[in-house]
This record gives sequence, structure tokens and C-alpha cells, in this order.
Amino acid sequence: MSPLPPVLKQFTLEGKVALITGSSRGLGYVFAQALGEAGATVVVNGRTAESVTRAITQLQEQGISAVAKIFDVTNQTEISQSVLEIENEVGPIDVLVNNAGIQRRVPLLEASREVWEEVLATDLTAPFLVARAVAERMKRRRRGKIINICSLASFVGRKGIGPYTTAKGGLKLLTQGMCAEWAEYNIQVNGLAPGFFLTDLTRSLRENPEFNTYVESRTPAKRWGDPRELTGALLLLASSAGDFINGQLIVVDGGILATM
Repeated sequence: MSPLPPVLKQFTLEGKVALITGSSRGLGYVFAQALGEAGATVVVNGRTAESVTRAITQLQEQGISAVAKIFDVTNQTEISQSVLEIENEVGPIDVLVNNAGIQRRVPLLEASREVWEEVLATDLTAPFLVARAVAERMKRRRRGKIINICSLASFVGRKGIGPYTTAKGGLKLLTQGMCAEWAEYNIQVNGLAPGFFLTDLTRSLRENPEFNTYVESRTPAKRWGDPRELTGALLLLASSAGDFINGQLIVVDGGILATM
């Protein structure tokens, strides 16, 4: 096999360790799979041993180096302990993907304070807590990549998901704030903002004829995205190819935000 040309070598993650939160299923699993295919040892995170073990088994069957780390991304104590264990047992975390998140579809006038706080805790506070624990070590090493999984909701509102849009809008600015404070330590912090993608979590939306028609008519590409179509942008931000990209959100949405 001929060696990779220099331009492609920029995208390899050989010898790197990548932690992806909420990666036992859905987009998080696809992200772990992609970074593993690029050569990284991936740390699969979730809250239950069953789901994480299943994901690890599937990844290892594909020849991907994968290890499990079960912790709640909203629990500061569990985060600190888990990051320490990963660094000691697997290796320094080179790439963090803050993917874990939840959605609660409820109008603002009907949203309880508990729902509001649950969504913000998972979708906004958790990325701050995990990134801070990881960035503290990245700062000492003067290298690292942090990718926050944002959303179209980081830019625009939509009826019925006010807590989510608030959290994702905040995550956009948190990404920029992290860049402002950590870029001088050679830490690149960026966001990836997916549009509408085919996942188990969006199955009910796709099966709703009215909503499916809305998505396909609103998207210039006239279709939902395939999760693998997010992985090119992810790899750019996770690899040395993106060393001078910082504080940015890359939108992968089939053109929705480009049109009125």
C-alpha cells in the first residue's frame, strides 16, 4: 500500500484518544465509528452498561479500538473521576466530542421548571463541565480538539422546543467563549450543527407526514441527511487539518440556513 500523501495525512487520528459523550447510539455512535475508522482509540460514553457494552462490541467487530466509560455528563464528580481514569488507563484525551443531549418537545407556556432545567443541564451545562475537565489537561499539554454538537436551533427558534433552542443557542456562544480563552494554548474549540438527519430519535418526526413534508420542502437538497454525511466535517475539526479553525460552527443541513 502506497503511503498517504501529506494532504491526506492531516486527517489521520492514529495514536489519538477521542472521548465522545452519549455515543452508545444515534449520532454519537456514528461519530465514534468515524473517529475510530480514522485511527483513534475511541472512548464510548453512556449512562448504562448494557448500551455501552453493545456499542463497544459492534465497534470492535469492525476493527476499531474502543473502550467504555460509563458516567452521567451532568454529574461533576463522575465527570472528574472518569476523565482521570481515561487519562491514566487509556491515554491523554486528544479529542472531545460533546454530543450527549436530550430533547423535550413542549410549548414554553406548558414547560415545567423541571423540564427547563433538565434540558439546560444536559445540553448546555454538561458540555461546559466535561470540556472544562478535559481542557484543564489539554492546556498543560498545549494541544487538543473540542467539538460541541450544536444544531440549527443554535441559530433559529422553532415552535415547541424552546428549552432546546435556548440550550443550543447558548452552546454556540459557549463554543466561542471557550475559543476566546483556550485558543492561545493550541486548543481548537468548534461546533458541528446538524440539520435534519435520519436517526432513531427522529423516526417519529419522519413518520409524521406533515413534518416530513415540511423538512423535505424546507431543505434545498429535498431530503433528510444520512448520519455519515456529518463525519467529514467532524474529522476536519478533530484532526490537524483543522488546526487553524477555531470558534466556528460548521452547519451540515442540506442548505436550510442558506435559504429563506
